[in-house]
Amino acid sequence: MSVSLLAQNLHGSEIIKIAGEINELKRQGQNIANLTIGDFDSNIYPIPAELKQGIVDAYGHNQTNYPPADGILDLRQSVSAFLKSRFGLEYAANQILISGGSRPLIYSTYLAVVDPGDKVVFPAPSWNNNHYCDLTGAEAVIIPATPENNFMPTAAEIAPHIKGATLLALCSPLNPTGTMFTKKDLEEICDLVIAENKTRLAGEKPLYLLYDQIYSQLTFGRHEHFNPVTLRPELKDVTIFIDGASKCFAATGVRVGWGFGPAHVINHMKAIVGHMGAWAPKAEQVAMAAYLKQDDLVNGYLSELKGNIQSSLNTLYQGFKDLKSEGFNVDAIEPMGAIYLTIKIDYIGKTTPEGALLKTSADINFYLIKAAGVAFVPFSAFGTADEVPWFRVSVGASTLQDIQQILPRIKDALFKLK
Repeated sequence: MSVSLLAQNLHGSEIIKIAGEINELKRQGQNIANLTIGDFDSNIYPIPAELKQGIVDAYGHNQTNYPPADGILDLRQSVSAFLKSRFGLEYAANQILISGGSRPLIYSTYLAVVDPGDKVVFPAPSWNNNHYCDLTGAEAVIIPATPENNFMPTAAEIAPHIKGATLLALCSPLNPTGTMFTKKDLEEICDLVIAENKTRLAGEKPLYLLYDQIYSQLTFGRHEHFNPVTLRPELKDVTIFIDGASKCFAATGVRVGWGFGPAHVINHMKAIVGHMGAWAPKAEQVAMAAYLKQDDLVNGYLSELKGNIQSSLNTLYQGFKDLKSEGFNVDAIEPMGAIYLTIKIDYIGKTTPEGALLKTSADINFYLIKAAGVAFVPFSAFGTADEVPWFRVSVGASTLQDIQQILPRIKDALFKLK
């Protein structure tokens, strides 16, 4: 039977394909360290105890009916105060939209501002922008980012592509790299957007900026999160933020995200999310509203979570640096934020002990799954070429001991390549 052109052309998740391979090997009895999914093992990283109890209590008080389409007022007010205290950002409750995680917010941003054929500019690697362009019929303008700038796009790389564009989609800390914008680099991009919008005629659609900061609370060491509106307040009318509880509270399954931006855009997004029915469950909203008000609890939880995530990332980072010093053709970029490490495993063109030629980064990945019992995600799953030998490593579903145990297996598997 025939289906729509959209259905025919939309690609499935490359990460899910890798997960299918892993699950098949697990069914065969193999022990695979799965460092692919950007999620948390809730037995290793449970949500805050007070948030969990608040959810249970809310269900106990029968908070099970439809929430308002934009989220319950108490939560939007709590998010407003949270944004003020954490970032100095002033957004009223009517400029905030609650949804079932951040995905509906990103999709509704595209639907609210992008028409079919409009240009959407974004870097590669980045998460899912290519698929959202497919879903909306937008023209994807992909900017290849480089390891020399930690895979973060620069103003110089963006500048040739924004004339006439409708949306510039950015993320920091970045999924999949775990790297971040510096203040200077983000300021230069902000100035580029401001300058472009000054060329637009009255009544013409501006260049909007989608800024995904879902990992903003998970930063390490000297690395500091910056946002466009704090750096350049005049961007407030064209910036739509994507944020939420999924990552900073290890609460991916709780499904509470929040977007915020200019009220006229948020109102349209509210209607879109409402028609999708992509609301966060009411009980979870009630509990999150109460939890966000408790700064001491929030700070304590974040401190412990960040410490544990950073230990795993640093151990893996140092392990790859050690392999590099021993002559292996690998590398890694210092962890800065999120739950990801960017690693390089440049063995394309090598042959496995069984005689198979490794032609792509995906080939390297599947070799390591079978030979080392460890799975990563090649950057090709995030829009780069198949021959780019860089990978995302996610540590949210692994213990520090798990991380320590995989390093000798990786070394042994790489040593066997010819």
